[in-house]
Amino acid sequence: MMDMAAPAETVLTNARIVLEGEVREGAVRFRGGEITDVSSGAARGEDLGGDLLIPGLIELHTDNLERHIQPRPRVDWPHDAAILAHDGELASVGITTVFDAMRVGSVPNEHGGYEPYARGLASELMQLRAAGALKISHFLHLRAEVCSATLAEELGAFGPDDRVGIVSLMDHTPGQRQFRDIGKLKAYVQGKRSLTEAQWEAHVANLKALRAAHGEAHEAATVAAAGRFGAVLASHDDTTEAHVATSAGYGIRLAEFPTTEEAARACRARGIAVMMGAPNLIRGGSHSGNVAAQALAEAGLLDIVSSDYVPSALLTAAFRLARLWGDLPRAIAAVTSSPARATGLADRGRIAPGLRADLVRVTMLGDTPVVRAVWSHGQRVA
Repeated sequence: MMDMAAPAETVLTNARIVLEGEVREGAVRFRGGEITDVSSGAARGEDLGGDLLIPGLIELHTDNLERHIQPRPRVDWPHDAAILAHDGELASVGITTVFDAMRVGSVPNEHGGYEPYARGLASELMQLRAAGALKISHFLHLRAEVCSATLAEELGAFGPDDRVGIVSLMDHTPGQRQFRDIGKLKAYVQGKRSLTEAQWEAHVANLKALRAAHGEAHEAATVAAAGRFGAVLASHDDTTEAHVATSAGYGIRLAEFPTTEEAARACRARGIAVMMGAPNLIRGGSHSGNVAAQALAEAGLLDIVSSDYVPSALLTAAFRLARLWGDLPRAIAAVTSSPARATGLADRGRIAPGLRADLVRVTMLGDTPVVRAVWSHGQRVA
């Protein structure tokens, strides 16, 4: 958090406060970064003019930091500047807690591979945090790619003091899970890397060989690492009941982006929370051709929303859900209290005395939510 002196007490009044299960007109008081009172009726303080006051949004899976670090292919932007820009962007759209997604598990391939970067970037992020340069609360989300060459070694470079909150078990082997339609994978990779046909075929063969050689050992190393970090273990792109059964066997309680309704229903049956991407919900479907988030929401199978690759989509998606469900508190919970519970963050995600003063003032422009102010741990950051 930036080193700014918070007022002795802040009172936000004439607000429509989104609480668990209700919207209440009243005021919120906070001091020293903590909510001290939530009351009905009028009070003296900063008049919000009837705007909504919601908890700060909690983002569990975003690729946004990677986008700032590499704004174009083969462009490595100065990291401190990129991290600060990422942090400021999230604050501006109402996100006050983020689990920054970083890939671990490199792929040595001349044309379609990934070089290790997570350990160095995480250290740079934590240095800025220690210096008080960041506006919002940051944790790490290590995206563990089992279809890789160096996953175990890269995981071994992290420890319990690194604020690793989530480890997701990912498998992007061509022909299954997210890219079971290999044509979708081909379009994605060639659009991103401009591979020739020969390069594409070599890339696919390389990934399949890596999965065959290291997949099982990498899965075991990932499960063990999550336990060592004290992190939540998540699955990624479960497609079948068998995938979900395997996830449950590992102790997974959070499923990122299941690709079919079959998998989502299996998650629900096993008590695994289902998270879907906000862009999927807003666009009306998955860019990979997988199940639509709206279909899961309509079926009662959606618990948590992530901004994925568009930070501003998180708030927009919450209000899209509110219209779909006819229930604003339930929709706001999908981006606040539900992700907080899924990751064991008992100190945030709701507006209640004793919790962090992470708050967002929202006004409506037609059906579009507009962020008017953001407080992170009691300090105004946007």
